[in-house]
Amino acid sequence: MNGTFGRVGGEVIELVVLFGGRSAEHEISCITASHVVAAIDQRRHPVTLIGIDREGRWHEAEMGPDGLSATGPVAEPTQVLRARSGAVVLPLLHGPLGEDGTVQGLLELMDLPYVGSGVLGSAVAMDKAMTKVVLTASGIPQAAHTVVTDREYLTDPDHVVERVRSRPGLPCFVKPANMGSSVGVSRVDDAGSLVDAIEAALSYDRTVVIEEAIGGREIEVAVLGSDDPFISAPGEIIPGDHFYSYADKYLDGRSRTVVPADLDEPTVERVRDLARQAFRALRCDGLARCDFFLSDDGRGVLLNEVNTMPGFTPISMFPKMMEASGVPYGEIIERLIELALERHAARPRRVDF
Repeated sequence: MNGTFGRVGGEVIELVVLFGGRSAEHEISCITASHVVAAIDQRRHPVTLIGIDREGRWHEAEMGPDGLSATGPVAEPTQVLRARSGAVVLPLLHGPLGEDGTVQGLLELMDLPYVGSGVLGSAVAMDKAMTKVVLTASGIPQAAHTVVTDREYLTDPDHVVERVRSRPGLPCFVKPANMGSSVGVSRVDDAGSLVDAIEAALSYDRTVVIEEAIGGREIEVAVLGSDDPFISAPGEIIPGDHFYSYADKYLDGRSRTVVPADLDEPTVERVRDLARQAFRALRCDGLARCDFFLSDDGRGVLLNEVNTMPGFTPISMFPKMMEASGVPYGEIIERLIELALERHAARPRRVDF
């Protein structure tokens, strides 16, 4: 294992946990938040819970026996945050309008320390099309892919279909560019179902990424840190569905995970090295989960996606891989708080010219 861990001092540090949000991943965010809050030592870190509903309204919330629940409306977001100027914010939001740099920009304007990647890293990693541009420029191997915009598709859908059949070819996966948790993702095995898959993905985003279907194993690692991040032992996903779908991840639990994955040492080091390269290239910070394919056609390790706010549910891979690497759940949270404070303290604040 690489990287080092420090610890937040003994002082009491207030935390503001943001959860919910307007994206299709609202429920997953609530589940993540409930598990994170349950693990926080509130003697050291008193928690203020702020839930964002599906219409974007901010509410005070509390943790009850049935999980998180709103207790009433609150003031405008800037007023809420200004009242907690000494706190560290945990934006436990998944998907657009939470994980994509929007909330991170608000927190930067409010000059508040917060957990996770900054505006640039969050925005680029959230957009699968832009992620692929950066990774290509960085020489990081990926699956063959093409990007389709709504304008291109509406102007000439037949041309788009022919382009996809040429590259990346069939079978393929069709994904909204800005979405996570496999929301809006379809596997396409024949040209007849390609149109439906593209239109389904375009209902979530104006840009669609279409990738070749890779035969092989699905390998992941957890990343924790900043410039010299700690990389976990790899884990392997064995889907119960024909791919690692939303239902497979969160609903029916038919997928299996193997942590640590059964890999030889050169492959482990290759995965870790590529994760480190991708984390830095995308300007990530704090935490990320890097997803790979170990192809069975001789191409080796291919990077699939980088998730800057991975789930923390009981069956989520990020905490499983960290715990298998000697970093328990509570220590993950402490380290994330420390990283947020370190980055905030190091932020340049010179305003003269």
